[in-house]
Parts: sequence; C-alpha cells; structure tokens
Amino acid sequence: MKKNAKSCVLRAGAAMLLLSFPIACSDSDAQTGAGNNAGSQNGGAAGRSSNAGNGGTIASWSGSGNPNSAGGTSSAGNAGVTATPVLPVELGTAKGYVILAESGISSVPTSAITGNVGLSPAAATFITGFSLSADATNVFSTASQVVGKLYAADYAAPTPANLTTAIGDMQLAFTDAAGRPAGTSELGAGNIGGMTLTPGVYKWTTALSIPTDVTLTGNATAVWIFQIAQNLTMSSGSKVVLAGGALSKNVFWQVSGLVELGTTAHCEGVVLTQTSVTLGTGASLNGRLFAQTAVNIDSSTVVEQAQ
Repeated sequence: MKKNAKSCVLRAGAAMLLLSFPIACSDSDAQTGAGNNAGSQNGGAAGRSSNAGNGGTIASWSGSGNPNSAGGTSSAGNAGVTATPVLPVELGTAKGYVILAESGISSVPTSAITGNVGLSPAAATFITGFSLSADATNVFSTASQVVGKLYAADYAAPTPANLTTAIGDMQLAFTDAAGRPAGTSELGAGNIGGMTLTPGVYKWTTALSIPTDVTLTGNATAVWIFQIAQNLTMSSGSKVVLAGGALSKNVFWQVSGLVELGTTAHCEGVVLTQTSVTLGTGASLNGRLFAQTAVNIDSSTVVEQAQ
C-alpha cells in the first residue's frame, strides 16, 4: 500500500509539471508578441520621421504627437538637410521709390503713380509726359499724375547724392537676386501661363512669357525670386495673382532683358531689369519698377507696395 501510494504521488507530480509547460510557453509568447508589436510601432514611427530617400522630400518630425501635424520641418534627400526659407532681396535706399531709372522715365497721360519717382544720372528733362512743377527748393518736383515726389540728378542737394546711393542699391539688388541658388529651372520651357507657383527661386536661361494668368500662393512671409536671362513678356489682359496672404513686396522679377506688360496686364512685385520696362495702355503693377535704362508707361497704374 505504501509503495502504491508513493507511486501515485509521483504520477500526480509529473502530471502537474506537464500541465505547467503550456502556460509558461503561452506567457513567454505573449511577452514576445508584445515586444514585437512595440518594436514594430516604434520602427513605424521612426520610419515616418526619417528623411525621404532618392532625392524625395517629406516632412520630418521630432518629439511626440501626430507626425502629420503642422509642427514639422521639410527635409530633402538622404542628406537630411532642412529646407531654408528664401529671404527677400534687400533694396536698401531704393525702396524709397516706386519708379527708379537711369536714362529716362516717360508717361502717356493719364497715368496714376503712387510713390516717389527717381532718375539718375539723367537730368529732369528726361522725365517726360508729366508736366513737372519744381518745388521752391528745387530739391524735387511734383506732378498731377504722381502721388509723391519726383527727383532727378540735376536737382538741388541732397537729391543728387541720394539718387546716386539709391541707383547703387538698385544695382546691388539686381545682383543679389541674380545670385540666389535656384530651386527650379526652365519651368514650362519659358511659359508659365495658367500655373500656380509656390514660394522659391525660379530660373530660366531663356525668355519668360505669361500669356494667361499665373497665381503665386503662399503666406505673408513667402518669397518668390524669378531669374530671367532674357525678356519678360506679359500678354494683354494677363495677370499675376497673389493668393493665401502673399505680398507683392516679397515677389522679385530679376530680368536681364526687356520687360513688357501688354495692355491691361497686371503684375505684382518688384521688377529689377538690366534694361527697360514698358507698360502698355491700361497696364498696372503693385510693386516697384527699377530699370537700369528707362521706364515707359502709357495710361498705366503703378502703386508702391506697403513695407
């Protein structure tokens, strides 16, 4: 009886030991599965915060929270370099003028200009179509077509020195705009009619034409710089439209050739041309016209943008 009892106890112990193995294995699997799930989730999060490969661009995030939230910064390519916002072109003292030219400024009445007008090194006789009225000090003139003052190189001091400085700053601004690294080149093969453009530096080694409306969309600090190696032409009736809070003071047209706006065309921004600007009948611009030769307007409207 004792021997049989002992045998029963041993068999019962073995049975209990066998029953404990599945439970232990089940607990181990559960822990391993949880670890794998956590690792997978962490890996997924890390994947979402990585930079795009093969030159792509995606948003990257740091810290906790939704990676699709607005707090991210943009990174490009495997290098993981954070995109740097484009800074406005510095105009220096040239920003004291809505029209600034070197060889001549002409108007076919009646035009409407808001802001100061400057001409240097040419004399006041090269400001035509305005019926100038000289101030008693001979420092500036006024005209019915201009809400502001007109200055020329042969007026009394300090006008000549001020204009020399402003013309120099205008030329520096042209050089600055031309030297910015381009993010997009040869867009539309020189035709951007109908496009919507986000902020950045755009470059063309050809002429640029705008036959139909083009929209610039961005916020109040967004900057556009257009580098054009030849002429800029806007067809009659075409418009540059700002959207999303974009401001004309942050749009720069750096043009090595001629600038021509057709009849009733409308442009936004600072025009920096190495040659001349011509606005057709009824054309308009919110911004500035800076020409290293002449500015010619025909019953046009030019309004200085707020700084």
